[in-house]
Amino acid sequence: MNTDRRIFLKQASAALATAYFAPSLLSCSSPTPKGGTSLPSGIGIQLYTLRDVLDTDVQNTIARVAEIGYDHVETFGLEINGQGEPTFWGTSRSDLRSLLEQSSLKTYSGHYDLSEFLTPGDGNEEALNIYIDTAAELGQQYLIAPVPPMMLIDSLTSDDYRFMADQLNKAGELAAKSGLKVGYHNHFWEFRTFDDGSKGMDILIENTDEELVVFELDLFWSEKSGIDSTTYFKKYPGRFPLWHIKDMDKRNTVPVTGPEYDKKPIMELLPAITYTEVGTGAIDFKKILSEQETAGLQYAFVEQDIITIDPFESVKKSYQYVNQELLVGP
Repeated sequence: MNTDRRIFLKQASAALATAYFAPSLLSCSSPTPKGGTSLPSGIGIQLYTLRDVLDTDVQNTIARVAEIGYDHVETFGLEINGQGEPTFWGTSRSDLRSLLEQSSLKTYSGHYDLSEFLTPGDGNEEALNIYIDTAAELGQQYLIAPVPPMMLIDSLTSDDYRFMADQLNKAGELAAKSGLKVGYHNHFWEFRTFDDGSKGMDILIENTDEELVVFELDLFWSEKSGIDSTTYFKKYPGRFPLWHIKDMDKRNTVPVTGPEYDKKPIMELLPAITYTEVGTGAIDFKKILSEQETAGLQYAFVEQDIITIDPFESVKKSYQYVNQELLVGP
């Protein structure tokens, strides 16, 4: 089964391509520069960044990631094959674990589609149980919901977020039996403001048990929402042990939340969203990293949703910035 996040971002890519081309949208640790700041577990990558090459050659992709210097990976895209077996890009869970071990890569976290489980009136736990088994087999610590139910994305209410918070707590209780924690990964819509002044992100954080549920702050999406990411670390200390380090195109920095945007359909906002390699864009990662202890940071992952150059060159460029520049102290 394809994740809704995957479908959404394929749509996003198509919309952006149309807009642009219409006639005229950290197992072996990396060396930290002497005297610099360090990431607690080295430099990771969300493999969604390399989805196109994973679809054609999983083994080579994993080997190249390790060769670049990444220490760990975050998985995505679990599907059930024709035999009812869980696979990643046509690769069994055990084979993926072996490939990671051969390349001395760890995996601490994975994105798993919890759409049905998080949908009001549904709450189906069948997929969740498969995900828990998968995450445990891979040796992961965190099972992350990457998106809310995408079919509801333009109509989500504060009550829907409260329901999702309750469901995340239930998922956290189930996952805890296998030694896992459940987490939630944001985009920009969680920072939209409802008529009562509340935001979905705050509702989720304030209504989940911090012993069971964590948050993975995607720094691109928080900053693209006009939010100073560090304010959330200070408001909710210790709730953000995972981050996505993803950069914003300097030519496209206007926030996509606020009175002018919060009620617009998501697809109308896609031309205002463009990405770039980490370190070449508009986000001040050094400022954000200075609050890693407040956030409770454990694992950080490079990610880029849409790449316009060779994908391995892209993730190498991002890795080099994080390793050589971002981790250097002031």
